[in-house]
Amino acid sequence: MKSTRNLSSCTAVLVGKNATVDGSTMIARNEDAGSGINPKRFIVVNPEDQPSTYISTFNQFRLDLPDHPLRYTETPCADVSDGLWGESGINAANVAMSSTETEFTNTTMLGLDPLVPDGIGEEAMLTVVLPYIHNARDGVTRLGKLVSKYGTCESNGIAFSDQDEVWYFETVGGHHWAAERIPDDTYVIAPNQTGIQEIDFNDPEHYMYSDDLKEFAEKYHLNKSPKGFNFRNIFGEDVQSDHYYNTPRVWYGQKVLNPEIDQNPESREMPFSRVPSHLVSIEDVTFILSSHYQGTVFDPYGKIGTPETRQRYRPIGMNRNQEMHILQIRPDFPANHAAIHWLAEGVNIFNSPVPFFANCTDTPSNFKETPLRTTTESFYWLNKLIAMLADPFFAEHDLAAMTAVSESRKFGLAAGRRAVAQADRQYATISAEDLPKWHTECNQKIAATVTDNLKDLLHQLVLLRAEKMVPTFEKGGEL
Repeated sequence: MKSTRNLSSCTAVLVGKNATVDGSTMIARNEDAGSGINPKRFIVVNPEDQPSTYISTFNQFRLDLPDHPLRYTETPCADVSDGLWGESGINAANVAMSSTETEFTNTTMLGLDPLVPDGIGEEAMLTVVLPYIHNARDGVTRLGKLVSKYGTCESNGIAFSDQDEVWYFETVGGHHWAAERIPDDTYVIAPNQTGIQEIDFNDPEHYMYSDDLKEFAEKYHLNKSPKGFNFRNIFGEDVQSDHYYNTPRVWYGQKVLNPEIDQNPESREMPFSRVPSHLVSIEDVTFILSSHYQGTVFDPYGKIGTPETRQRYRPIGMNRNQEMHILQIRPDFPANHAAIHWLAEGVNIFNSPVPFFANCTDTPSNFKETPLRTTTESFYWLNKLIAMLADPFFAEHDLAAMTAVSESRKFGLAAGRRAVAQADRQYATISAEDLPKWHTECNQKIAATVTDNLKDLLHQLVLLRAEKMVPTFEKGGEL
């Protein structure tokens, strides 16, 4: 029986280099598992640790891998008995990949090109692609060949980026796919639905696709439009649940970055990519990926609206958040200091991302060692515990607890920014040979700083919750 892990439902944010404050490319995403708990790890896979053959424990997909893999970061599951699910990473060539955005193909296409149960799936994609590519376009090419040859067991959206380009790759049916280079001055908010719209088959610089995509659609009369080739409309699903589960997330993300534009939260006509009204920062992406419709009648923690509106739409920040990454490739630094893998774990409403220089050889022990039982010595579990305590306070609008969480989140972002700035001032004094070791030490320091702050937050929440327990009684004057 298939695992429910492949039913995870995530939100991605992609930003081109001319749409960011510093000229970085950014690809980011929440991983939202099928249940509230799915422990995650953060590791570095060195070339000697990469297998020569990949055999999936999820669906038995098997692939012999090329020689000479690159080093890369990865965020796999702690329990790999039902698949590795590498999720996100940056390799030594400064190529980033975010690989597990579940999507859905319409029934017509699934009937004509069925999914392949033992084909390549999101569980395997990062591990068999990222170590072997040297730019984002390479990623599209390699994954496209694998999907066309072996088929895929599910419909997915996959993001690639390098210092210059951001690409979004989507599968439809068992063997078909398309990818679009995101315009440099735009951003994308991608929920769990097919996103790419019009494909220009005469523009290979910005569009790539399976060899027979256009001919397949013509052969089976799939394109209902008299002109153009709208990938979303031809192959994607449009069901009632999308208007409550998916499109409101696009609406809110676009509302944050284009507040001047009035749109319907349930509209399917919102554009796939859009030019933001202001240049986008790490903080903007963090806000979107932790958002829950703040300031609207749809906020589940809100005071405005009604009980019905506050539960109407699926938020981005939610109980099923497991990890959130922002993969940033910066333009103004040499390649060995340009890539940062920002990472948060737990429920994103209550956390903030930690910056890790990707040119490192190891990760902190509380990130790479995640047991399957709760412990405050694990970064994942520490954040999950905080969320469990903080959530009822937010529902109660407890000002003290909400302030404690807010201050901790601000501390985390500020500490991360400070650590990056300090490293940026010092890296040129470190030899290229010593830089990976030095980056590893920098990463250890900022992780320890944020971890200590989170333990303080956990302690504050425990003290506050102790006063809220139901069995309580005021002491008398003689006690």
